Formats: sequence, C-alpha cells, structure tokens
Amino acid sequence: MTDDQINAAIAEACGWTDIFEHPEFGLMGVAPEPHGCWTAVEVYAHCLNAMHEAERHLGESTNMLDYNNALYDMACRAMKQNGKWNPYGATARQRAEAFLKTLGKWEEVQG
Repeated sequence: MTDDQINAAIAEACGWTDIFEHPEFGLMGVAPEPHGCWTAVEVYAHCLNAMHEAERHLGESTNMLDYNNALYDMACRAMKQNGKWNPYGATARQRAEAFLKTLGKWEEVQG
C-alpha cells in the first residue's frame, strides 16, 4: 500500500469521513472531532504520535492481542533480514501495517 492509502485507511478506521486527495494540500478529510471542518489527514505512515492515537481505537474495535501478534511477526521478519530484535522499536510504517492487518484492511501490493 502507498503512504496515502495507509493514511486514508487508518483515518477511516479512526472515524474520519469524506477523505479525498486535494491537488494542493494532499489527503484531506473531516476529523471525528465536533468542528466538522476539512483538515489534513494525519500522516500515520510516518508519525509515531499519530500511530499512538490510532492504536487507542483498537481497544474499542478489536483484540489488542491481534495487533501485538502482528507487530511481533514484523519484528521476527526484521530479525531475519538484519539480525536485530526489537518489537518495541517498530517504526510508524510497521505499526500502520500491523494496525491495518489487525482490522483486515491491509492490501498487499500487486506487482
């Protein structure tokens, strides 16, 4: 998935509506906050703070164990590739992928 696809899918899962690609400002949508104004969608794929906020939604909608298992699987893959083990040091992109896999919304790149 591209960063914009990831950001849009996570935003939707977190309650954002009317998400679209603005030619000048990038990904825009209406946040679940009460103001109802268009604003830039969070950059979940690159921001640990945004992913921290998104992770709060997992407790409301699914089992956190599934998310932890997805992060663990990614850490295992990383260890095989570079010999490092650090499931707690997952990047925002890795957390975003695990988040979407947990919700069944991850789409593998066809190529």
